[in-house]
Amino acid sequence: MLKILEGVRILDLSRMLAGPYGSMLLGDLGAEVIKIEETGSGDLTRTTAAEAALRGISAYFLSINRNKKSMTLNLKSQKGREIFCELVKKADVVYDNFRPSALEKLGCTYEILSQYNPKIICCSVSAFGQTGPYRDLPAYDIILQAMGGTMSLTGTEGGDPLLMGVPMGDLAGGMFGALAIAGALYHREKTGRGQKLDISLLDCQISLLMYLAQTYIASGQVPAARGAMHPLIAPFRSFKTKDGYIAVVAFQDKHYESFCKIIDREDLLTDERFDTLIGRAVNKMQLYTILDEVFPKKTTAEWLEPLRQAQIPSSPVNNIREALNDQQVRFRKMVVEIEHPEIGKYEALGNPIKSSIMNDGHFEPPPLLGQHTDEILSSLLDLSAAEMETLRQEGVI
Repeated sequence: MLKILEGVRILDLSRMLAGPYGSMLLGDLGAEVIKIEETGSGDLTRTTAAEAALRGISAYFLSINRNKKSMTLNLKSQKGREIFCELVKKADVVYDNFRPSALEKLGCTYEILSQYNPKIICCSVSAFGQTGPYRDLPAYDIILQAMGGTMSLTGTEGGDPLLMGVPMGDLAGGMFGALAIAGALYHREKTGRGQKLDISLLDCQISLLMYLAQTYIASGQVPAARGAMHPLIAPFRSFKTKDGYIAVVAFQDKHYESFCKIIDREDLLTDERFDTLIGRAVNKMQLYTILDEVFPKKTTAEWLEPLRQAQIPSSPVNNIREALNDQQVRFRKMVVEIEHPEIGKYEALGNPIKSSIMNDGHFEPPPLLGQHTDEILSSLLDLSAAEMETLRQEGVI
């Protein structure tokens, strides 16, 4: 079955999380992703968090490198760079997440590579982008969340700033990178021209601030962390129940009326503090004080059934085990089975993009280090076995 990006070849120089997550998304859509790794060691995430591994293979690496091929290549060597430039002639995209200065030292900038292939699309995902005073500073997820303001919005009011539960400082860059590449491929289809794409992880964090930033611009008031509450509407929060927690959204009048009946507090419908949408938002802390006494009277399941019957948005607050075993998650194939040559069958996360022309249930396993080196060099560059053996002895591959 034809996939959306079938026929697109991506040379993936990225490492760690932001870049590999984006290239995995493209691989899921059918692109041929060639992960180019350092000879000997490969991507650092192959050995990251060894305590969380499946039969010796890092769970971190397994989570973001499916649907890729792996070849080893020493880009610091002259021959390695020459081979890479030959591969660029046969590729559609070069994808990296190096700091700008590192990319320049390797000779892998768009200005250089486009001389070998004028149609090439080069996408660089870096902490601060290719320009600006911070361009060559190093950063990891926590640095981007801290600088981009999201840590100040995460946690409880008056508490310490906290990291988001998922590393959006990195993941957002992968998402925007994949989106940018897809757009550039469409543009090239129309114009025949390649281009340079510059994705800054900090820019991505700033873009995620959305209405919170616009609220500050409009009012001059700096938004603060509010725990599980929404800053502008109520009820919109999680509540402790007899056996766990439940999240409920019932700010619209039609939902609020049903909600008050379900919790047996119809008196709240005529309470002047809460009888309008604006009133509930302004007086949300008083409303939550009341609701915090109501929800512990029943279990999460006991609350969930009538709330869902009334079409009031609601959910148990799941941990990861519970989320992965949710019937909706399983039905949508967001947990899939992959067969790996060394560890056998294991479960992994599925592709959230569902398409009428793609089979979303099959994934190639993350590659072994250098697993496809010979295949790529022989099929794309027509190198012989003897030539490849010489390159191995020289430390090029």
